[in-house]
Amino acid sequence: MKHVLIIGNGIGGITAARHIRKHSGFRISVISDETAHFFSRTALMYIYMGHMKFEHTKPYEDWFWKKNRIELIKGRVEQLDVKNKMLRLSDQKEIRYDILILAIGSRPNMFGWPGQDLHGVSGFYSYQDLERVEQFTKNISKGVIVGGGLIGVELAEMLHSRNIPVSMLVREERYWGNVLPEEEARMIEKEIRANKIDLRLQTELLEILPDEDGRVKAVKTSTGEIIPCGFVGIATGVHPNIDFLKGSGIETDKGILVDEYLCTNIPDVYAAGDCAQFRHAPPGRKNIEQVWYTGRMQAETLAQTICGNPLKYLPGPWFNSAKFFDVEYQTYGWVHSELRENEEALYWEAGQANKCLKIVFDRKSHEIKGINVFGIRLRHEVCEKWIKSKTRIQEVISSLHIAHFDPEFHKKHYRDIRKEFAKQLNKEELQG
Repeated sequence: MKHVLIIGNGIGGITAARHIRKHSGFRISVISDETAHFFSRTALMYIYMGHMKFEHTKPYEDWFWKKNRIELIKGRVEQLDVKNKMLRLSDQKEIRYDILILAIGSRPNMFGWPGQDLHGVSGFYSYQDLERVEQFTKNISKGVIVGGGLIGVELAEMLHSRNIPVSMLVREERYWGNVLPEEEARMIEKEIRANKIDLRLQTELLEILPDEDGRVKAVKTSTGEIIPCGFVGIATGVHPNIDFLKGSGIETDKGILVDEYLCTNIPDVYAAGDCAQFRHAPPGRKNIEQVWYTGRMQAETLAQTICGNPLKYLPGPWFNSAKFFDVEYQTYGWVHSELRENEEALYWEAGQANKCLKIVFDRKSHEIKGINVFGIRLRHEVCEKWIKSKTRIQEVISSLHIAHFDPEFHKKHYRDIRKEFAKQLNKEELQG
């Protein structure tokens, strides 16, 4: 019987295990040193905020794994020998395999700041990070978050939920400036500040200062200011967790290099999720995509290949969703922080209500390229269909009611949006 060994029990590793079990009788083992059981990583913030307990974040009961013949191994991989298809754990236990899947996720970026290893400094990615944040923020009077993006706003909301004042240092001239266009960024900045977060743009961390016991006392910024604090949350992005693969023979760049089947350069070794880097990105996508649903899709695809049905990873249009305090966010296709050549955009915002919609389209063909939506909801399948079928902007505007998905009793905005977009099209003389 073939032995499929999976390193990592996040969404990529566990999805691969579940789908391989559906289609085969292989022996399946999953190794992780993070937690004994799979949990929802996106729910970590809600444990801290008291909305959930850890057991509520586990999608499957503990008996699920034995019933489905998926062996769970708690341990850290220290050495990988792909020639002999064997790995060694930190306790010196050796495990052999026939097929290896690397689903080893990411690690928070650290950029060598003086003081970054002090007691009171943490990223926010793993369960251990949650434990550190819980420990470091007890009885403190101030926190500082370094970096914007989704992890930064999560950390800010977490501390805010415990009435801990927060300063947020963002080096760009606008919030999440490498992702959000200016209109959307400014709206989210207002939402962050409305929640009493001290958002400081064009401000970088220079140094984390210790007290006499080696704990965080303050940070020094690029503006020369000293901000007293007891906790520093690092939210400056993540990178694939591949350091332990050095010398293994597995080819890496920023991540583990894979082809369209998630195969590495080593026979019977595969990678999926945050750690995988495609040699040639799928159409309309990036080489590394570190979000929950892409890890799931890659693992589902990989399971088919391992079970004898070779399948290329073809994910379709980009999608992501998040929440900035009370403002929901969805994006479909590509809405870049700055318009590309031959692109135009229509933008609608609902006054002070923190609701907006942007549609980007090709200036010549009028085919839509991407959609940003904040504070209202659109139907995923409709937006994806519009982008896949290269629907023209005029048809999208006339069909907005089909995509509108706000719950009952919520105000329907699509009529106002349609009128505003029609005005903008007329103004630019873009009607087809």
